[in-house]
Amino acid sequence: MRSDEIKQGIQRTPHRSLLYGTGVSEQQINKRFIGIASSFTDLVPGHCGMRDLERQIEKGIHTGGGQAFIFGVPAICDGIAMGHSGMSYSLPSRDLIADCVESVAMAHKLDGLVLLTNCDKITPGMIMAAARLDIPCIVVTVGPMADGKCHNNTLTMVRGTFEAVGKFTSGEIDEKMLKEMEITSCPGAGACQGLYTANTMACLTEVMGMSLPGCATSSAVSAKTKRIAFDSGVLINELIEKDIRPSSILTRDAIRNAIIVDLALGGSTNSILHLLAIANEAGVDITLKDFEELSFKVPQIIKLDPSAAKTMTDLDNAGGIPAVLKTIYGNVPEMKDTKGISGMKISEIAAANIWCDNEVIRPISDPVTSNPGLAVLHGNIAPNGAVVKISGVEKECLEFTGKAKTFDSEEAAMQAIMDDKIVAGDVVVIRYEGPKGGPGMREMLSPTSAIVGKGLGKKVALITDGRFSGGTRGLCIGHICPEAPAGGVIGVIKDGDEIYINIPKRELTLKVDEKEIEERLKTFKPLPSKVKKGYLKRYSTVVSSAEKGAITSI
Repeated sequence: MRSDEIKQGIQRTPHRSLLYGTGVSEQQINKRFIGIASSFTDLVPGHCGMRDLERQIEKGIHTGGGQAFIFGVPAICDGIAMGHSGMSYSLPSRDLIADCVESVAMAHKLDGLVLLTNCDKITPGMIMAAARLDIPCIVVTVGPMADGKCHNNTLTMVRGTFEAVGKFTSGEIDEKMLKEMEITSCPGAGACQGLYTANTMACLTEVMGMSLPGCATSSAVSAKTKRIAFDSGVLINELIEKDIRPSSILTRDAIRNAIIVDLALGGSTNSILHLLAIANEAGVDITLKDFEELSFKVPQIIKLDPSAAKTMTDLDNAGGIPAVLKTIYGNVPEMKDTKGISGMKISEIAAANIWCDNEVIRPISDPVTSNPGLAVLHGNIAPNGAVVKISGVEKECLEFTGKAKTFDSEEAAMQAIMDDKIVAGDVVVIRYEGPKGGPGMREMLSPTSAIVGKGLGKKVALITDGRFSGGTRGLCIGHICPEAPAGGVIGVIKDGDEIYINIPKRELTLKVDEKEIEERLKTFKPLPSKVKKGYLKRYSTVVSSAEKGAITSI
């Protein structure tokens, strides 16, 4: 066992003494040492219910013959960090989490890990650590929260709060209703109810085989999730005994399977960043070209909040990810028969007697739309790529021409939206919000929700070198590469410039003469960095572009 390095032999007397000081018994000292990397915190609803699941995993580990050790990693709530300077820390926290898990596991020579996670950057950060360490690991995603209810209307965090702000300022609802929606939209523990980044990544984790079947959609407060946590604790012992490591799970085929399901679900655009980063840690050759290739081959078969009224609860009731795999496998030739930590192949999951509600999970032969949920765009604004969540775009907006209104920060754009300075036909351009420029590539849920709330969701486009929340809907294009600080064309767009968007043709074009663009770029001087010290300063100096997953590997 790896842990023998800290507990075997005369020279390890001090080490054993310290371990006994933690309460480990002589009977347990020679058992497998298994870490439970927990992102529990009282600050985040997706994580505040983890104490019970820690206990369940711990029980499972001991039942399977191991010794459990819980340690913590940071967790940031994107919803609470949204719309202010705190959001700059969200994406960078992903790489910080990977570093934290690596540091503890290596320093204490743990034999394996159960990674207890739930929200946007925590889940990919944990999986990045698993790939980097390549010791036996299982992921337990806590699951979604229950739907909110107000006057018997179903609410989610985005529709019930962020979009409600726009409805209130436009006079559609009064202050009393706004308050009622505010207090009822998030009724308890769990990841926010729609197919936002947290739930998207939970689904893709299950597809890749790093969590047990059924884990992704199981409610955070259900007995089912507790059983999954316990079973994961038992199973990690077997993975250690058989030396089944992430390198045998996180293969190129497994990650491409995740891309396929992502496109079929219409998940968060952030998943592109995270799958690229996971592939990098796993040493797997996955690029934006894989997303581009597959986007022409995979239709969207599910439509959930924020693009529709159905939520993760409906997806779970419809059969969850096992039912999605049953629907896709054999009908999309690009999906391969990979095996997960459960020992089951996708073909075996698909062949099982799984309930599948075709009102929620549409057959491949009768999809929600022939378009994929996500797409990669190119053009003179984004020669290295940009991404759009097609599932959140209305059909009549798939081709759009408008006049640019430029802003050098999210705050400036948000103020213009709230002051009714954004009108039909505008293309809101938000720059200096990319990985380096943000720094940290802030999500734009506040401005996109305000646009929808003001009734402009079909009449206004938004493009940015930053990124969007999985809760974003509307004609919103992010991850524009190169970003403004890197000399990207987005930095020289002027107010009034015409911008053409054609999603079916994957085109994003600044309708300005190329010679004029070249002249602008010659004299362009990007704004200086917004930060001078601390973690973000270090992050901004090493982070890569969005097209590479905003990774910090040197």
